[in-house]
Amino acid sequence: MSGHSKFANIKHKKEKNDAKKGKIFTVIGREIVMAVKAGGSDPNNNSKLRDVIAKAKANNMPNDTIDRGIKKAAGADSADNYEHATYEGYGPNGVAIIVETLTDNKNRTASNVRNAFTKGYGSIGTQGCVSFMFDQKGQIIIDKEECEMDADDLMMTALDAGAEDFSEEEDSYEVLTAPDDFSAVREALEQAGVPMLEAQVAMVPQTYVELTDEKDIKNLQKTLDLLDEDDDVTDVWTNWDE
Repeated sequence: MSGHSKFANIKHKKEKNDAKKGKIFTVIGREIVMAVKAGGSDPNNNSKLRDVIAKAKANNMPNDTIDRGIKKAAGADSADNYEHATYEGYGPNGVAIIVETLTDNKNRTASNVRNAFTKGYGSIGTQGCVSFMFDQKGQIIIDKEECEMDADDLMMTALDAGAEDFSEEEDSYEVLTAPDDFSAVREALEQAGVPMLEAQVAMVPQTYVELTDEKDIKNLQKTLDLLDEDDDVTDVWTNWDE
């Protein structure tokens, strides 16, 4: 993984998210509902909920907003009912795109996702058409400027907790885990006081595709921007080498 910094992409995403707090809070609110319905409202007994709360805090969601979301989801009268749906397809020059959504209306979401691909001159494919080009991994990105821990100590803390890989980039550290070990590693780093810029189970590309044609870049960016603006879309993964 080393040699290809994700931090610039992550920072770009974070800046976009900062300008769209309403959207990211909507997405996290839905993830809280799903986590509570699956495993209960007590974070001590629900690792998925702990992960979502960590994500919420990383995105500066206020604690009272988090607490309200948990209480609402735990209420017997909670009518929120969301489903996961994943779409796969291609952008310009065969760039692979995976779109993860959380929706209460699959028809609306499918139409919006298809529209985003079409407007960027891409195409939606069948389930599994590009996901084989990615590995599902727990991925934790740490900003070097924010981390006071020595790189070797950070690596040992992560590996001792069950991480698979640790890489140091120019401006960040990246920790990779098996999906099942992600929660334990994230919690170990949290307890060690490590500030995490991004922590989630991600689809990590096995190889990357470069785009050199300005038109291709513009078209792909159009698709990604439309997906980014859609409240039903939680994550978008690509193998585009930005």
